[in-house]
Amino acid sequence: MGRVVITHSTYIEGLIPVLRKLAAGDGVDTVTPAVITRVKGRSPSLRLRVSAPIRGGFKLLARRGTTAQEVFVVTTLEKDALQLRLDGLLEA
Repeated sequence: MGRVVITHSTYIEGLIPVLRKLAAGDGVDTVTPAVITRVKGRSPSLRLRVSAPIRGGFKLLARRGTTAQEVFVVTTLEKDALQLRLDGLLEA
């Protein structure tokens, strides 16, 4: 079971519960939410997308409304397997 690193005072609404479920699964060691930014597009609901590989895992991009937040995941999962797990968590 992995852990979620809580370092900021603000997060995208609904993000932390999803990240805790992700961290509870096999193959995920650490989940760290990072920088929040404003974006031009609009996403009506929370979306998580695997963005780029990092050493030991992947960077995710979480979006909701006009806000985006980077999330770093240290994992042994492959990119496609991680995206499938994220999609399953958002549907539930």
